Amino acid sequence: MTLSHGMHPYHLVDMSPWPLTGSISAMMLTTGLVKWFHQFNMDLLILGLLTTVLTMIQWWRDVTREATYQGLHTKIVETGMRWGMILFIVSEVLFFFLIFLGFFSQKIVSSGATVTWAHHAIMEGNHSQSLQSLLITVILGLYFTALQAFEYVEAPFTIADSVFGATFFVATGFHGLHVIVGTSFLMVCLFRLYKCHFSSEHHFGFEAAAWYWHFVDVVWLFLYIFIYWWGG
Repeated sequence: MTLSHGMHPYHLVDMSPWPLTGSISAMMLTTGLVKWFHQFNMDLLILGLLTTVLTMIQWWRDVTREATYQGLHTKIVETGMRWGMILFIVSEVLFFFLIFLGFFSQKIVSSGATVTWAHHAIMEGNHSQSLQSLLITVILGLYFTALQAFEYVEAPFTIADSVFGATFFVATGFHGLHVIVGTSFLMVCLFRLYKCHFSSEHHFGFEAAAWYWHFVDVVWLFLYIFIYWWGG
């Protein structure tokens, strides 16, 4: 019996290439985005996006295998993961708070209600309702992203026009990026839910995604108040 599977409640994670590939992909993605802002081609941006998506798929595959099929996520491991997710969301809250210092949408807020509906359905063992509500949440997330892209195309100002323009595009852009990440998170949960990976006792993967999605909802409320209502 190896050390990582010894007689203890902790999960000693095996060596994985995904943190390294994720870091390299993030560097290519951000560098490519900066190049695109300066009117260069999108080759590096597309490469970074593809490698980031591939890393996410492979990493989630490993986590799914460890949690669902190998049973390595014990109660103590799940407690640590919960605290890790809480601290991650706290760091994201502080990040957006700093953006607000520098200077209600029905779709995104409604999705907070549907993801809560999905959570309650999972806890009650109602598989059909949990699938239905989570699918609605994903659709609302994609719809919000499409509306945000349309708003950028039709905006009468650019990021270089003024302090408000810079703050608007940075704040809403970072929020939009978090919506895309959260939607991807929920799509993975939708696939796992379809495959019956979650039960009323074991569904932390979905719970973490729901926490993150509620955080995105709350950030949007502040964005709407400070930028669209007060700033307008």
